[in-house]
Amino acid sequence: MQRRNFIRQSSITLTGLLLHNELWALSQKLPGEKVTIGIIGCGSRGVGLMHVLKELQDKFQITAVCDILDFRFKEAGKVGVGNIKEYKDYRKLLDDKSIQAVVIATPEYLHYQMAADALKAGKHVYLEKTMTYSIQQSIDLVGLAKSHSKQVLQVGHQLPYTPLYIKVKEMIEKGYLGKITQVECRYDMHNDLRRPVPDPALEKIINWRMYKAYSGGLTAEILSHQMQYINWALDTHPNEVFSTGGIDFYKDGRETYDNVQVMLRYNQKGVVGNFGSTLANEREGFIFKIKGNHCSPRQQCIIYAYGAEMETAV
Repeated sequence: MQRRNFIRQSSITLTGLLLHNELWALSQKLPGEKVTIGIIGCGSRGVGLMHVLKELQDKFQITAVCDILDFRFKEAGKVGVGNIKEYKDYRKLLDDKSIQAVVIATPEYLHYQMAADALKAGKHVYLEKTMTYSIQQSIDLVGLAKSHSKQVLQVGHQLPYTPLYIKVKEMIEKGYLGKITQVECRYDMHNDLRRPVPDPALEKIINWRMYKAYSGGLTAEILSHQMQYINWALDTHPNEVFSTGGIDFYKDGRETYDNVQVMLRYNQKGVVGNFGSTLANEREGFIFKIKGNHCSPRQQCIIYAYGAEMETAV
């Protein structure tokens, strides 16, 4: 489900999906004024967020965009948010004192430096997932955010702001499932994820997800949503990691895997989490199976969450 549809369905999403509640609160403190936003990265994600921000024009105003590809400005202009400044160097956008917050929707390997520079420039930051390219960068960025405590740093994992998944967390906390021991999550597609390249010289700029120097592949780009949700819903983090994968279907020069499986062990909760993704079969699509021991000795409760729908099985 697209983020704009989430917003139409719930005021919870409306206040939290795009921007942290503190930033929403900032807009409430400025009667008659709007929080000014700069968009860094005008690919599909950045333009998609522009469309959603457009629906919140009473609170937020996009005043600038930035991208290194000229044709992306044309796509950003189609959103129809009025006259906006265009930058090819994000640092120039950050120098604009009139901009209060930025959305960073660039390739993963650029996240740390851009977010760090934005915080140092005094901006609130909505940073698309995955937060950073490396573990050390994540540690450093969290430390930097803590030293800029008056600013917001929000990472773009949307499930905790989605009504369905908020409800699932409430069911877990109320003991509906009993003792949870297993979680199975998949994000499957029949799609090579490649995007058209107008110039071969732009291959790694446009299809950056295919190359290890720029992306963590399916685990970082796809499965991180589900991993983050389990961390949040169960209030825990994994202690052990087992994983495998390969380029098993699309032999097209990519470096990141098209078929992955990750198993996480949450020792504190006594839970095993299985997370997998393949680009060669979309039968299960996006799915959660959260398994608890309640019901009867021979029947266990399972919550199935398919994108925006939920059912239980006993």
